Amino acid sequence: SDDGAGATGGGASVQLRGRQGILSIIDLAGSERVKKSKSSGVQFTEAKKINNSLLVLGQCVQALAFKKTHVPYRDSVLTKFLEPSLSGTSR
Repeated sequence: SDDGAGATGGGASVQLRGRQGILSIIDLAGSERVKKSKSSGVQFTEAKKINNSLLVLGQCVQALAFKKTHVPYRDSVLTKFLEPSLSGTSR
């Protein structure tokens, strides 16, 4: 029997009506203090990029919190990717 939620007889099928969402799963493995880990080469470069992305994410959140006219979404790949979720256009 159909209970109105869209699920059918014990299966895993679910129907959503008129709703859409975005789930972003981001792996920031390697985000660490470079000095403490003594990383070098490729690991050092990756750690710098990850740390920069986290810095820019913090700047975006701060700009949004203080309702600044410019939010630096384009300053990192992470924030470009998360812009739809952060920009307030989601409901």
